[in-house]
Amino acid sequence: MAWENVYHTEALKAPEAGAKVDALVAELGDDAISATADAETDEAVFGNGFSHITVLLHETVDMLAAGPGKLIVDCTLGGGGHTELLLEQGATVWGIDRDPDARRAATLKLARFGSRFKVLAGNFQDVEAILAQQGVSRVDGLLADLGVSSHQLDTASRGFSFREDGPLDMRMDTRAAFSARNLVNEAPEEEIADILWQFGEERASRAIARAIVKARSQAPITTTAQLALVVESVLPRKGRQHPGTRTFQALRIAVNGELDALDSLLDSSVRLLGKGGRMAVITFHSLEDRRVKQFFDLRSRPEIDRPEWPAPRPNPDYCFRLLSRKPVTAGEEELSTNHRSRSAKLRGVEKIV
Repeated sequence: MAWENVYHTEALKAPEAGAKVDALVAELGDDAISATADAETDEAVFGNGFSHITVLLHETVDMLAAGPGKLIVDCTLGGGGHTELLLEQGATVWGIDRDPDARRAATLKLARFGSRFKVLAGNFQDVEAILAQQGVSRVDGLLADLGVSSHQLDTASRGFSFREDGPLDMRMDTRAAFSARNLVNEAPEEEIADILWQFGEERASRAIARAIVKARSQAPITTTAQLALVVESVLPRKGRQHPGTRTFQALRIAVNGELDALDSLLDSSVRLLGKGGRMAVITFHSLEDRRVKQFFDLRSRPEIDRPEWPAPRPNPDYCFRLLSRKPVTAGEEELSTNHRSRSAKLRGVEKIV
């Protein structure tokens, strides 16, 4: 794709909490001081106004079975909620995130853990290369909480949501060159339709693509509200779900290369996890969950059987044990306090060979 993101891998190294905070204050000035104040006054909103509600917190941490001496890589650091609990249980955690807001906020929030916490910048599809730069080729656990964060959705200027008007952006890495605005205004109609169908499973993909091309011929589509109105001109509101939900999801996935990144991460897990190591993945829509389920299922079968074979054969990809037959979902208490948890599914495996 013409809008492939380019990510830089860099490590933020600071052995002591004070050094981490001092370095950020030097980089961010007043923003860092404000972020520190936010972190001290509100556990839910921290680090330069970064807010995030952690989903399936205890279920995920329990699945990873972390503790002292374990190295866990949080491949989607985000708000740092899962990482914080893992650190409290004594594990060493390295957090990867492509979003500068997330990295800065988490560094401030978790600085008290000193050298047991490290922030690494980059896309988790490059997790092997990122860890190789740190001299690491084996880890005890991998965690991925996929999709968009609460902060990204709730910050209008990031352009992820139709709930509030903002620039049409959707880049998780704000340094990336190509945004949703570029895609919507430059991609051919057929390509937009394919993206909406493949990544949003949007049945009206072709009609919406035609409407987008017609609207942009009159004036560029530059804001989330403009795009939402274009979609609504094709799909009037019905029920609780906004008609633009699938379109916005599809564009976000395309802009950020999310499914390709997930495939790369899953492949890397086989090489990175040592025997007894565990991986936990939280998904939020069927495209993600289907990939994770199929990947884990295939590699947790000792044998493969096909109708044309006289007998089952050994599975050359066998290396995992499923930690739950069905996905773990949020309980009633979490559902009542965090509506975004309703679509979350947690799956996990343990490396056995």
